[in-house]
Amino acid sequence: MKAAILNEMGRSRPYANSKPLVVEEVDLDPPGPGELLVKIKATGLCHSDLSVINGDRPRPMPMILGHEAAGEVVECGPGISDLKPDDQVVMAFVPSCGSCLPCMEGRPALCEPGARANGAGTLLSGARRLQFHKKPINHHIGVSGYAEYAVVSRRSAIKVDASLPAHEAALFGCAVLTGVGAVVNTAKVPAGCSVAVVGLGGVGLSAVMAANLVGAAEIIAIDTVQEKLEVASRLGATRTVKAGPDAIKEVRDLTEGGVDFALEMASSVPALQLAFDITRRGGTTVTASLPHPDHRFFFPAVVLAAEERILKGSYLGSCVPVRDIPRYISLYQRGKLPVDKLLSEIVSLEELNEAFDRLADARSIRQVMTFY
Repeated sequence: MKAAILNEMGRSRPYANSKPLVVEEVDLDPPGPGELLVKIKATGLCHSDLSVINGDRPRPMPMILGHEAAGEVVECGPGISDLKPDDQVVMAFVPSCGSCLPCMEGRPALCEPGARANGAGTLLSGARRLQFHKKPINHHIGVSGYAEYAVVSRRSAIKVDASLPAHEAALFGCAVLTGVGAVVNTAKVPAGCSVAVVGLGGVGLSAVMAANLVGAAEIIAIDTVQEKLEVASRLGATRTVKAGPDAIKEVRDLTEGGVDFALEMASSVPALQLAFDITRRGGTTVTASLPHPDHRFFFPAVVLAAEERILKGSYLGSCVPVRDIPRYISLYQRGKLPVDKLLSEIVSLEELNEAFDRLADARSIRQVMTFY
């Protein structure tokens, strides 16, 4: 099959010239017990993929990236009886074992064997099913969707409505799951409160939609790009603020001291600082971003107690994918979550390097690679 291989991280920009992703013919082993062979129909381009390309998120090389994916089941490995060929599935980028403590507590995003497998570049079973010239290739967080086919753990795949176009279905595997989940699961935003979203990519705009869905009275969208602020207004933001040196004062003046909930989605420590600084006394700051592991965030420790502040992380939107992905798709189909408005461009496998330049330059919201 054809696939885009990343052989090394940290190549110089523009990627259109340095070409970190190289399309090659690779070999894919059949699915093992508890695994699926999936024909990939669509895979989104996400900052989590970009952060591996640029080295912010170190992963074992070589690797086939792509985790926000949807496709069609071709073959079920031994032991799978609840899916069949032709079922449409969306991949969740954390496979959940179902038996570790976080899984049993209803927090599959923190699955311990899933995290170990993702870090090692394997499937949940510990196996690698990808090869190039008879040498193993690592899987990207259990999916590796920049390829014509993928073998994934059954615990990475969620069956969804087959009538949903795959380029829309894919968005529910990361952007929507993370952004909406951060609002409804992590922050548990109640109706009538004030919310700010810092960083308006696919995840941030999904959070704006979710804040509107749950009835937030004030939704302030913050970004450096004017076009993204305009999109946020169309998706439910009540006010927009250009990120910059005056943004903190502007938001505090608009809200008489800060917002109840500030959500940071920009994968940037300065953006997290901004979100923390615009959170009111007694408020909650949530971050769903993944900056470089060497980057540090500092704040006066006294404010946590003196102002009863809450600072929370959100991974996979604190979601239970098998529960939440079908729910969010249903909300989309009923017109409650206009997820289709996130789509910027459809690209091919061969156009990924140029597409990641657009993503790195903040010239797109959500690009999706398709095979149809």
